[in-house]
Amino acid sequence: MKLLTLPRRLAHAVFLLPLLAVPVRLHAQASTIPSAATGAEELNGGKGKKLLDQMIAALGGDAWLNKTTWTLEGQSASFYQGRPHEGVTHFITYERAKPYGERVVIITKIGVFFPTDHRDVAEVWTPDNGYEITYKGKKELLKLDVADFQRRRAHSLDTVVHDWLKQPGVLVTDEGQTTLDRHLVEKVSVLTTANDAVEILLDTGSHLPLARTFQYRDDRFHDWDTDIEVYDDYQPFQGIMTPMNITRSHNGEMVSQRFFTKVRYNEVLSDDVFNPDRPLEKKVK
Repeated sequence: MKLLTLPRRLAHAVFLLPLLAVPVRLHAQASTIPSAATGAEELNGGKGKKLLDQMIAALGGDAWLNKTTWTLEGQSASFYQGRPHEGVTHFITYERAKPYGERVVIITKIGVFFPTDHRDVAEVWTPDNGYEITYKGKKELLKLDVADFQRRRAHSLDTVVHDWLKQPGVLVTDEGQTTLDRHLVEKVSVLTTANDAVEILLDTGSHLPLARTFQYRDDRFHDWDTDIEVYDDYQPFQGIMTPMNITRSHNGEMVSQRFFTKVRYNEVLSDDVFNPDRPLEKKVK
């Protein structure tokens, strides 16, 4: 995928952000609602839960639910106040479902006439921390970055399906239809008894998720922040529908875009891949 298409993607995503920045319903505790004990089956006739079942089926059903590892290779761009930073980052991400682990390897090109790939920096994410890894060893990442990563992981589609929906008292609500970039979508909200909520926008035709939104209170300024991910260009890999473009925004401003070029599922990955105590091998010139 050529990054020459980036400006068009930027315009597309910027158009979406005002529409998606809709507050997630956080006002009522699920435990205070009479139907909370039985969840979605008594709310809206269970339509919200049925919509999520359709989403899971569209993503690949059991293949998506039971994936063990996934490896994503591509390019990413970051933004500040809606403007892209110079350059792009080439990366490979290795993720494991259980026990959770993620390793992001940054790839740099070295050489003028015959550039070669060098993998001198990596990030390793464990369930409770994040580290920068070099050949010198590991260094803990900033607490703000770790908190942001853990927050987004706690509100990911995987976590909502594998964790939230199994919690007692969770409410799954069909919020009705709306439009997203001229696409008719169904809005589904998921609310836990801890008053944590996620909204998911589903394409009415394919039932694939097109966006995920959640809100949280900022610890420093005590106001509500909104995190949005937009999913685009789904392609099938090993029976799993995968968005090849993911755009993330924070409070209506785009902060990052990722473009995947290679996707692999269920590869056998050694524990060393997710071990922050294993330094990278030093390159010998």
